[in-house]
Amino acid sequence: MANYFSIFLVILTLASGLIWLADSILWAPKRKERIALAKSNTQGEIDDETLAAVAPLPAVVDTAQQIFPVIAVVLILRSFLYEPFQIPSGSMMPTLLVGDFILVEKFSYGLKDPVVRHKFWDLGSPERGDVVVFKYPEDPNVDYIKRVVGLPGDKIIYRNKQVFIKPACDLPVQSKCPALEPVEMNFEARGEFYHGMVPLERFSEQLGDVKHDILKNPASYRSAEPYYQQPGTQADEWLVPEGQYFVMGDNRDNSRDSRFWGFVPDDNLVGKAVAIWISFEFDRPPSSAVPGWIPTGVRFSRVGGIH
Repeated sequence: MANYFSIFLVILTLASGLIWLADSILWAPKRKERIALAKSNTQGEIDDETLAAVAPLPAVVDTAQQIFPVIAVVLILRSFLYEPFQIPSGSMMPTLLVGDFILVEKFSYGLKDPVVRHKFWDLGSPERGDVVVFKYPEDPNVDYIKRVVGLPGDKIIYRNKQVFIKPACDLPVQSKCPALEPVEMNFEARGEFYHGMVPLERFSEQLGDVKHDILKNPASYRSAEPYYQQPGTQADEWLVPEGQYFVMGDNRDNSRDSRFWGFVPDDNLVGKAVAIWISFEFDRPPSSAVPGWIPTGVRFSRVGGIH
């Protein structure tokens, strides 16, 4: 849906811009001639209403002149700078909640054209710990948001609800490469968030330079059987291919991520989530006559940067 809107914006911008250009070259000079002739015939004693009748501005041209600058600015901002997104699920709790509206920095990982999404200017790549929006590899029409855990060449293990990482290493002597290490994690609290009737446990986790919180469900014990099976690795191990990334949700037991469907190609990246610009509460009971999509409040305390 987001890509369809981008295509619509491009078409509308081009159409309105071409109409404006055509008017400037073909029709505007003729209108000026008629106005000049009318003024000369009346020695300049002619009002604006009469001039408008002598050389009327076509409605389609008038509309194009008014909307083109606005749409062009929106297209540039949305395609190359920042795009707003809404968080639809709890897979990134506690970092992001349902009802959060975020800004995604589109130029963080390079500039792409808004239609076929071909990268024409490489400005950087994701770092471990980044929160990224990307096109879901199994359905590119759907936008997902997760946290980058594994970079190209990394070995990732998720075992007993613990992430282990062996960073990529190009040294000729493998013994000098970094060893497989568990990601640093510390217990913080229990019972701030629930899954059904089960209180979730909140931990702080250190991914690269990014310290953030994750949630675990102590009542959830999932085997590695449903995980994405990469040839040549064990069921709970993955080797991140070149040009791709391993991503996970912060709500570890309630997130469909790279553990289940594989890796995110660089071409699928949309941008880096950098800020929450507004956050709404939706606490209305199902029995309420008021539609559920109408907010019940604003969580001003959540406005700010994303970590």
